Amino acid sequence: MRDDAADARWVFGYGSLMWRPGFAFLDRRAATLHGRRRAFCIYSVHHRGTYERPGLVLGLAPGGAVRGMAYRVADTDWPEVYAYLREREQPTETYVEAVVFVRLAGGERVKALTFLSDVAHPQWAGALTLQRQAELITGAVGLSGRNEDYLADLVAHLREEGIRDRSMEALLAMVEAKSR
Repeated sequence: MRDDAADARWVFGYGSLMWRPGFAFLDRRAATLHGRRRAFCIYSVHHRGTYERPGLVLGLAPGGAVRGMAYRVADTDWPEVYAYLREREQPTETYVEAVVFVRLAGGERVKALTFLSDVAHPQWAGALTLQRQAELITGAVGLSGRNEDYLADLVAHLREEGIRDRSMEALLAMVEAKSR
C-alpha cells in the first residue's frame, strides 16, 4: 500500500502562513530554521501599505534562527499549492524562493520551500530600529488591511504556539502607544 505522506513536500512559514496557510496540507509541525531570523525588514506597498505610505511586512533576514511551522503537502496537491504560494508571497518579487533544511519538533530534518528576504530588492528595508519600524507600521494600510493588525495577529499567534518573540512584543507595545 502506498502512503501519500511519503510523497510529499514541505513548506515553512514564519509569519501569517503559521496561522493562515490557505492551502491543503497533510501535516502541520513546529519547525526551526537556522541562519535566518523573523524581522520586519520589507517595505510593504501591496498587502500592508501603499507606494505613497509604505508599511512593513515580515521577512527572513540573515542571521539567527526562527521558529515557525512546517506543512507537509501531498505531491498531488503541490502544483496548486505552489501556484497559490507564488501569488500570495510574490506580488512584488521581494522574496527569493529557497529550499532550506528545517528541524521539525522531535528532531527530524526535512527540506522545505520558504521565501527569504531579497536584500537586493528596492523594498528591502534592512535593519531598522524598533522606533522606525513602529513609525512605519502605525497607520499603514494595504490590500490585506491595517499593518498594526498584522503585527498584533503575529504576536498573538506566536504566543498561542508557545513562541515568545520579545522584539515583536516590544514593537507591538510601541505601535499601540503611538495609536492611542
